[in-house]
Amino acid sequence: MMNKTLLLTYLYLLIYISLSSGVILYNKWVLSPKYFNFPFPITLTMIHMGFSGLVAFFLVRVFKVVSPVKMTFEIYATSVVPISAFFASSLWFGNTAYLHISVAFIQMLKALMPVATFVVAVLCGTDKARCDVFLNMVLVSVGVVISSYGEIHFNIIGTLYQVTGIFAEALRLVLTQVLLQKKGLTLNPITSLYYIAPCSFVFLFVPWYLLEKPVMEVSQIQFNFWIFFSNALCALALNFSIFLAIGRTGAVTIRVAGVLKDWILIALSTVIFPESTITGLNIIGYAIALCGVVMYNYIKIKDVRASQSVSESLPDRAPKDWKFEKKSSDIYVPNDNGDNGGSSGSIIGSASDMNVDEEAPLIQSSRLSHIGRSLGSGK
Repeated sequence: MMNKTLLLTYLYLLIYISLSSGVILYNKWVLSPKYFNFPFPITLTMIHMGFSGLVAFFLVRVFKVVSPVKMTFEIYATSVVPISAFFASSLWFGNTAYLHISVAFIQMLKALMPVATFVVAVLCGTDKARCDVFLNMVLVSVGVVISSYGEIHFNIIGTLYQVTGIFAEALRLVLTQVLLQKKGLTLNPITSLYYIAPCSFVFLFVPWYLLEKPVMEVSQIQFNFWIFFSNALCALALNFSIFLAIGRTGAVTIRVAGVLKDWILIALSTVIFPESTITGLNIIGYAIALCGVVMYNYIKIKDVRASQSVSESLPDRAPKDWKFEKKSSDIYVPNDNGDNGGSSGSIIGSASDMNVDEEAPLIQSSRLSHIGRSLGSGK
């Protein structure tokens, strides 16, 4: 008979997969001109950031669920501000891609996330160029190119938006490692939202004012409070589900769950959005890219465990703290995905280790905390 702990673990993973897929499909439905017809991705992202920042404010300042960290103006200006800028950019470009390309194709393009983080990390000097990892990156890139070639409704604008969003997220991940970690600043999911979501909202305001506000003033747009409230609430719930799932599983389990989620999402999107046609070449290309991602994940996990074995062999190495750090390293996945969206800190590894769930990017990708991933909006 399955014990209660194992059952809870599977339940948390199921909730994570369901919410992650749901947020992406929900965002696509809201933004698509064929469905809810709210083609304003920057506005939607600002709603997510505003809602997440407000919730974080009440949790930190009003209900005092967690305490704010000692944030100096220098750290905020030199670290939080640039990280928030790239975070806002990744959400903006990622959500805009939904206006031009299908959910299935977007998920296939997201296989480029390890490539982007590896390239940026090498250029920034936080990771070293390695032949085995490079070959995996080539395999992923070839798979994505084949998948793109097989896309029936290929749209160069949507593809550029998505790829730009992926590289913006990669820059955010590396900046998080370089700027915040070196300053010794640790943020949990709630405090990450508290500091980053409002700043991201401000950065999004500029492109919104220039690009979307003039159009919104002359067009007939529908604004349903319950639609947008439930959409933002789902994004917030996703972040908490990631937090719970990471706390009960390890890197391998989360990565496998992420791959399973992508396949489920691709299948669901073709049913919910009939225009999302998948070709045989799409599947072949994505399968090739996925092989590269799996091999890359295996290499990274093996490296982490090897470094842990060496560290464990050192005598008197702060046993208590090390045990916690070891668990954190095992848990940390990126961040992935990801799937567009969120805000807050997550566990640390090297920037190139991150496999972002872009529905809640801050959570998965930032190495800001030893607690888990963070909250945000869905891509």
